[in-house]
Amino acid sequence: MPESVGSLVTIIIFVVILITIFTSFVSVKQGTIVVITVFGKYRRILTPGLNFKIPFIENIYSKISIQNRSVELEFQAVTYDQANVYFKAMLLYSVLDQQEETIKNVAFKFVDERNLMQALIRTVEGSIRAFVATKRQSEVLILRRDIVEHVKEQLDVILEGWGYHLQDLQLNDITFDDVIMKSMSQVVASNNLKAAAENEGQALLITKTKAAEAEGNAIKISAQAEREAAQLRGQGIALFREEVARGMTVAAKEMAEANMDTSVILFTMWTESIKHFSENSKGNVIFLDGSTDQMQHTLKEMMALNLLHTDNVKK
Repeated sequence: MPESVGSLVTIIIFVVILITIFTSFVSVKQGTIVVITVFGKYRRILTPGLNFKIPFIENIYSKISIQNRSVELEFQAVTYDQANVYFKAMLLYSVLDQQEETIKNVAFKFVDERNLMQALIRTVEGSIRAFVATKRQSEVLILRRDIVEHVKEQLDVILEGWGYHLQDLQLNDITFDDVIMKSMSQVVASNNLKAAAENEGQALLITKTKAAEAEGNAIKISAQAEREAAQLRGQGIALFREEVARGMTVAAKEMAEANMDTSVILFTMWTESIKHFSENSKGNVIFLDGSTDQMQHTLKEMMALNLLHTDNVKK
């Protein structure tokens, strides 16, 4: 009997030793910090890896993750002009650093994780509500970045006191009441119609302006062409008259040198003209002065024109 009691005592002692040995070593996972207390008082922290603690004296108070954590938020705010705004946001935060004081704040500032999350969410919502309350509903959508920056400025100091750091805040969705959303859609549609009408009017103005410019240029080109054509026609007629006068002058000189009457030239031209008129008149009546005086007058004009042309060429 005493031997069995001794064996039992030995087994108990062996088990206690094993338990003591196993409880003396603590394996801490990567990304985690373990807080150790002694009789309820903070003692030290254990970093990732295999750590030793005094069995039955040192206790594990909490395990704190230093990895990034996220939480989704849904809440409502009211603008300066009494419009309801609905937010859907994602909050990304983490432990500030691995320093001992920071870990002590994280471990002992709040009773548990639930209270931390409640305080964090209410702080974010309150900060956004305070900012939105100073803005009109038409400004909220374009102030998304300003809202995020405002919340970060407000939360950074508060969270550092808790041992945390706000990594990012994303406002994924900002909506209003259905009535406001419809009115905003109507405003956007009317603005689009107004812009389209202005663009159409501008395009029509440009088209009309270009058409007027093209028409003006066409008129200028036509007038220029008509002027050049008239000038060329005038030059052609002038050259024709000069040639006729020159030919008649030469013929008259030759006939005068041969002691012949120059009236024959005028008579011949006159009869040819009358023949041409009769062939191409198409029934119209043409009155001609066929007297000798008129033919002599015409000859003098042609000879004078020829002399004028000769003087211009010499000059």
